[in-house]
Amino acid sequence: MAIKALFFEGVHEDAVATFCRAGYEVRTLPGSPDEAELAREIRDVAVLGIRSKTRITRPVLESAPELLVVGAYCIGVEQIDCAGCTERGVAVFNDPHSNTRSVAELALGEIIMLVRRVFHNSLALHGGVWRKTAKGCHEVRGLTLGIVGYGKIGSQLSELAEAVGMKVMFCDVAEVLARGNAKNGTFSELLQTADVVSLHVDGKPQNRNLFGEEEFGMMKKGSVFLNLSRGFVVNYEALAENLKSGKLSGAAIDVFPEEPSSGGTFSNSLQNLPNVILTPHIGGSTEEAQQSIGQFVSAQMCRYLQGGNTRLSVNLPRCHLESVPQDHRLVHIHRNIPGMLLAINRVFADQGVNVERQVYETKGSVGYAILDVNREWDIGLIGALEAIPNTIRFRVLH
Repeated sequence: MAIKALFFEGVHEDAVATFCRAGYEVRTLPGSPDEAELAREIRDVAVLGIRSKTRITRPVLESAPELLVVGAYCIGVEQIDCAGCTERGVAVFNDPHSNTRSVAELALGEIIMLVRRVFHNSLALHGGVWRKTAKGCHEVRGLTLGIVGYGKIGSQLSELAEAVGMKVMFCDVAEVLARGNAKNGTFSELLQTADVVSLHVDGKPQNRNLFGEEEFGMMKKGSVFLNLSRGFVVNYEALAENLKSGKLSGAAIDVFPEEPSSGGTFSNSLQNLPNVILTPHIGGSTEEAQQSIGQFVSAQMCRYLQGGNTRLSVNLPRCHLESVPQDHRLVHIHRNIPGMLLAINRVFADQGVNVERQVYETKGSVGYAILDVNREWDIGLIGALEAIPNTIRFRVLH
């Protein structure tokens, strides 16, 4: 019987094709289902592919006993109960790299449009008003860009901004290497110095409500603000007030605390304000990025399913073992308590099976072993391995 795979939210066709070629029974469904619908759809599904809108909760996981792997075809995995996945031996994979260029390019384009007041003037002209003026319009050359969060996106934006003549200042909670001539500074120094502030922080809980009235108050009068990171890091009511008062001259926002499904109704305090660019979470939504993400995440999932490779898994211990064609591979996931590897190897010894090679790692509450043995498995061996106390999941790969 073919293994079933299910994909939501318009995951790229290349991702789907990977599993079709591998012989999986593949279905795709549009949009992002609610919890009840998702629970119904994945009862017999082993492979699940989603993007940022579909939430994988504990009730969903409890309804999916066959689920082996979840692919998040995006950067973040906040929408997935990763702890719940780990407890059930479900691997989670994402792609933190492939759409970084797309986000950085959008940020730079929006910076240029904001300081030139392109969007503001375009709306006026669409309304029939010809308003040709240089007042309030500037070159980006010579302006200081402050980047909050200097990871994969922030550092790429840094290079792009310097290429068009901007000065760059950044801050990050980690020790990171500056790109080009960028200068590291404190959060408060950055806010007081930058002509443009762009947020590129991750979705960790400590970043919730990172930016509010106090932080806007520290920014230079007439400066510009961008958020292409996470919706919950900014108080948008405070941002709206600072735009209305003239403290800030413009803003570009791509992420929001509440985001409807495609085609849904959107409401936010920033709507209908001049020189504010609002986009529906499309920072990474380019065909190039989605194709790369589709190929990358699907490749990692297949390596896990076929060879047990968890090296790039978000939640499981990271193991990799090269395959030898004549050997037979087994994977054992279990609670991380003393004696588990000994218990696994004792089963093989009792069954007269020689372990040719193995790798073993632990992470938090879980242990993970890949084992190659010298003879084909049988029901007795499988039953004995599954019966080891504190086993979470056991799989025969080949």
